[in-house]
Amino acid sequence: MRIPRIYISQPLAPSGSIELEERGRHYLSQVLRLHSGDKIIGFNGNGNEYHASIAELGSKKVVIEIESECHPERESELQIELGQGISRGERMDLVFQKAIELGVHSLAPIWTRRCQVQLSGARLEKRLLHWRGIIQSACEQSGRTIVPPLQSAASLDTWLTDSDDALAIVLDPGASLSLGELSRASRVRLLVGPEGGLEADEVQRAQAKGFIPVRLGPRILRTETAAIAALTALQTLWGDLAI
Repeated sequence: MRIPRIYISQPLAPSGSIELEERGRHYLSQVLRLHSGDKIIGFNGNGNEYHASIAELGSKKVVIEIESECHPERESELQIELGQGISRGERMDLVFQKAIELGVHSLAPIWTRRCQVQLSGARLEKRLLHWRGIIQSACEQSGRTIVPPLQSAASLDTWLTDSDDALAIVLDPGASLSLGELSRASRVRLLVGPEGGLEADEVQRAQAKGFIPVRLGPRILRTETAAIAALTALQTLWGDLAI
């Protein structure tokens, strides 16, 4: 039987025991319905995995005994930062979930002109917390040992200003270049528009900051499809999906 993996936002070390905080306690006792003595694998984002067993399990207290640690190599050497135009509900959740599975190193929700979601204040903080939960769960499922950071929601121009020496790409159905025509890179910043895509002047502003417009084939893709397709293509060309 597959051993459950769980993200634990607490310091972990071999030959020690810890009482889990609410998220871990609820997940093991109420969601997975495990029992004392069952094995789990914990990780806290430091790159290691910790093999453990449940020493005590109740609805209000769960204690695990850490038995050993290991350092599996599951992080992609291709470092991708995804700037995703903020989309509605499940579309954004799907993009972040699959981006984690496909090895992104950083995620940024971006406000653009065609965003159909209005969030601010407490509602925005609640949504950011929700997205972080999506990211943690995707790391649990996919075997990742490092939890990619979720940046604060930013305007397009603010995100474009945070430029570095990475290869910068903006998806544009009207572009003449494809990903396969670009020179190999080890670091990529990828900009994907929301529902309806980026407006022409937004693509132009990205170009002015060094972003290269790239198309993904002859068809128009939904925002979530475009992000997943681009990440898959990049990992196939230069990353750990290479054949």
